[in-house]
Amino acid sequence: MAKRLTIMGATGSVGRSALSVVAHANASEDEPAFVVEALSANTDADGLANLAIKHGARCAAIADPAKYAELKERLAGTGIAAMAGSDALIELAQTPVDRVVAAIVGIAGLQSTYSAVAAGNSVALANKESMVCAGPLLKQLSRKTGAAIVPTDSEHNAMFQVLERPEDVERLILTASGGPFLDTPLSKLAHVTPDEACAHPNWSMGRKISVDSATFMNKALELIEAAYLFEFPEDRIDVLVHPQSIIHSLVAYRDGSTLAQLGTPDMQTPIAHALSWPDRRTQTSVKRLNLLDFQQLSFLPVDHERFPAIGLARQALAEGPSASVIMNCANEVAVAAFLAGQCRFSDISLIVEKALGLDIAQASRAGEELSLSDVIALDQEGRHRCVELIAGLGARSRSEAQ
Repeated sequence: MAKRLTIMGATGSVGRSALSVVAHANASEDEPAFVVEALSANTDADGLANLAIKHGARCAAIADPAKYAELKERLAGTGIAAMAGSDALIELAQTPVDRVVAAIVGIAGLQSTYSAVAAGNSVALANKESMVCAGPLLKQLSRKTGAAIVPTDSEHNAMFQVLERPEDVERLILTASGGPFLDTPLSKLAHVTPDEACAHPNWSMGRKISVDSATFMNKALELIEAAYLFEFPEDRIDVLVHPQSIIHSLVAYRDGSTLAQLGTPDMQTPIAHALSWPDRRTQTSVKRLNLLDFQQLSFLPVDHERFPAIGLARQALAEGPSASVIMNCANEVAVAAFLAGQCRFSDISLIVEKALGLDIAQASRAGEELSLSDVIALDQEGRHRCVELIAGLGARSRSEAQ
């Protein structure tokens, strides 16, 4: 029987990859493997309408209410229902399906992810910020409703595939490509441009995630995500630099064996696994890995002076769930400021570090429990304080230039 899917964030990189997986799988099988029930997008009404029509969705929802008229007009006569606003996204996430693909970027995806799990819908989780900011809450909720949370980030999906017996695991090992600035002199990092930061050597991603990869903040958030997702202590989670991006993660067991998941750097592979799990794997069009194409696979330790984000993630985990929320919102605000030319690339980690030192983060305690409203309130306050931090950095830069 075909799996019914709702894809939140359909017009983004992960959403489009998920739809490519669906189209290829359906074309490869005698019977359809997937049925697209509903799609959502943030502001791209035209793109959302095109995808909804192409993939035969029952419903399409746009987060921006100002785009509703455009979406409704584009879908007129198709039989596809048009919806708009935050309540519409929650309604989509709650509508019973076999899997909700949580692919909305940033903290903006938390509400729909939470709503899906609360309604008992299993989630293919590509929105790491949901787990970073509300991991304990989501895990507790999934146990209550029985909704599976299937990791869809390439690294966490890789671990998920080789986690045979979690109780026998000694260490989890995340791999990082190193991004575009692995060998750039430290003195030049303050002057890199947004376009340079977004030029990832291996992966094709959106601009925000590309900047996160360049600062290693993406890997830092993934460390937090792994700790919450697999309920594993951070001092037993390692990060290695692996420039080829062929080994996506490793799991080391107490008998001395280390299991790794390998593949070409293409998000369709983890997405296909997350969509089909726990059933048989779905056929994809991904280029097959040929190890003879690689003379060697190399590994390096993380340079913490170059990439302080990993240490900040460990600090946030030690301080408690509130600190993880603050770290994420500070990074989102800082990356947006960098892309808008309001701060330097090297300021991003500095802003996160300063935000973790604010009173809102200092109040956190290990073992605390946060509700969804607590997370939202912390995020909002953190954003306000980070805007002030960035304004202060701007004033400093102007003073130094004089």
